[in-house]
Amino acid sequence: MKSLYLSFCILIMASSCKTDSKTDSKTTSKNDSIALIERAKAIHDRVITLDTHCDINVKNFTDSINYTQNLESQVNLPKMKAGGLDVAWFIVYTGQDTLTDEGYKKAYENAMSKFNAIHKLVEDIAPNQIELALNSDDVRRISKTGKKVAMIGIENGYPVGTDISNVEKFYNLGARYMSLSHNGHSQLCDSNTGEEDDIWLHNGLSDLGKEVIKEMNRLGIMIDVSHPSKESMRQMIELSKAPIIASHSSARALCDHSRNLDDEQLEWMKENGGVIQTVAFQAYTNTEKNDARNKAIKDIRKEIATSLNTKWYEWSEMKTLTDDEKEAFYEVRSKIVTLADEKASQMSDFPPKVNVADFVDHIDYMVEKIGLKHVGISSDFDGGGGVEGWSDASETFNVTLELVKRGYTEDEIEMLWSGNLLRVLDEVEAIAKKS
Repeated sequence: MKSLYLSFCILIMASSCKTDSKTDSKTTSKNDSIALIERAKAIHDRVITLDTHCDINVKNFTDSINYTQNLESQVNLPKMKAGGLDVAWFIVYTGQDTLTDEGYKKAYENAMSKFNAIHKLVEDIAPNQIELALNSDDVRRISKTGKKVAMIGIENGYPVGTDISNVEKFYNLGARYMSLSHNGHSQLCDSNTGEEDDIWLHNGLSDLGKEVIKEMNRLGIMIDVSHPSKESMRQMIELSKAPIIASHSSARALCDHSRNLDDEQLEWMKENGGVIQTVAFQAYTNTEKNDARNKAIKDIRKEIATSLNTKWYEWSEMKTLTDDEKEAFYEVRSKIVTLADEKASQMSDFPPKVNVADFVDHIDYMVEKIGLKHVGISSDFDGGGGVEGWSDASETFNVTLELVKRGYTEDEIEMLWSGNLLRVLDEVEAIAKKS
């Protein structure tokens, strides 16, 4: 009987230990998760977070509607503060039009309206909250004051027209990088979009484009290869005395899109000493997931657009619109997407969104392929960018959290967020001073 009682006690103790072990394991796991999040938050607070590509709409830069308010835009001051995004490169974007004097004039006026909007924000609307930086010293100085930092990039050199003196005008207004084309061949170089029909205008750079590259080197403007064709990029690297950047592109090996860089281009970037700013744009991050979700949600978006007395356009259809039509659509696009996502979230087994983990997969790939010093981060917010988990500037911390989860150190995260890009900016500036 005693023996039976002892056996029973041992069984109870073993069972009790097993339960305690499970509880301890869950508690340890929870504590580890909390510790990881706290560590990530501390890192996120200490490093300078910099996003090289945030599009703007001049209608959000007025006295009554502006970035001091939490607008529907993916980037504004409240969202930057909430997510800990320190530096936003605001983009002077002009869509491609005819290569005529009329087209150049219209493009120049459009570009100037965006330069003026950015200057209005930092000089008139919110000078106590955000300041324009022209170099890396400015970035660090402004960040120490607690203000947010604005920088300026030009997406498409089309507004230069045929007057190369415009490059210096844009530099004097604060532009510190410029791509020579967008969706369509410009007067300066061929675009990646030529891959669709294999029709090229210049077979790389035009003669004027070559002169613009030299002028950018002379002034200290970073050359952006995110939209130009592969041959254009090759010729730019060959001609440039300074390292280049891809302001918002990812790895083509993981997502076969002409906007991404293939392994050969990545090697060129490494040899050149440049940096690829990995972009959180769903279609350039994971084609399969993005296509599956878009196919499933397309009708929902169309239905919601109709209810808002407008029309839904896929990205492939956007090139048929005028600049004014595009801006009008951008104003309602985010609302349509949000409402469609809310409806889809209530449906079972709906295809998932491309997310932060998919995005950081590209960072991992390029870091392993060409080294950490050649990789950075961008969103393309308010220009179609955003993934689940980093859908606007208020969720910026989630990128840092994912990097910490994957074992990146604070120094490495600092390089990815801003160090690498600012290094290239410094080198481009130093070469300009020697000219």
